[in-house]
Amino acid sequence: MRVISGEFGSRPLKAVPGQNTRPTTDKIKESIFNVIQPLYGMDYCLDFYGGTGSLGIEAVSRGFQHAVIIEKDRTAIRTIEDNIKMTKAEDRFTLLKGNNHQTLTTFAKKYPDVTFDLIFLDPPYDLNNYESDILLFEQLNVLNEDSLILCESDRSVQLPEKIGTCVLTKHKTYGQTQIWIYSQEK
Repeated sequence: MRVISGEFGSRPLKAVPGQNTRPTTDKIKESIFNVIQPLYGMDYCLDFYGGTGSLGIEAVSRGFQHAVIIEKDRTAIRTIEDNIKMTKAEDRFTLLKGNNHQTLTTFAKKYPDVTFDLIFLDPPYDLNNYESDILLFEQLNVLNEDSLILCESDRSVQLPEKIGTCVLTKHKTYGQTQIWIYSQEK
């Protein structure tokens, strides 16, 4: 596993030991970033289920100013910390530890002016919280008019065309993995 492209391109990333974390493969990560390429150079991205932190790190490597990464698993947190140190740009990352919903709620209250241009929803495949997560983003006002929400799921998941005020704008399947991209309804 590595950073695919950009400022930190080709640098290796550590994997979380054990079987509890399923990192996004390099092939899928490259496909994802090819789809969202027009967003490069934006301000904030959110990796809501951090895992290894690879999606947030890739976003910053490709031009995002800052990534907020949320994770609750202690082993994964240590891995993310190591991966962020590898970038030698630690000030461009905020690692929040704890329950996703509670942690983001606290962050949104503390930084009410921060909105995310890109949000990654790549939960464990047995945790199907996509709809409640997106509704939370709306409730907390962390979306802006150009925000993209990128959901990664396994092949068995069916997501709706619309969740709250967000509409499905793109859907792709890569083997056993599906990518769903939502944006604010305009």
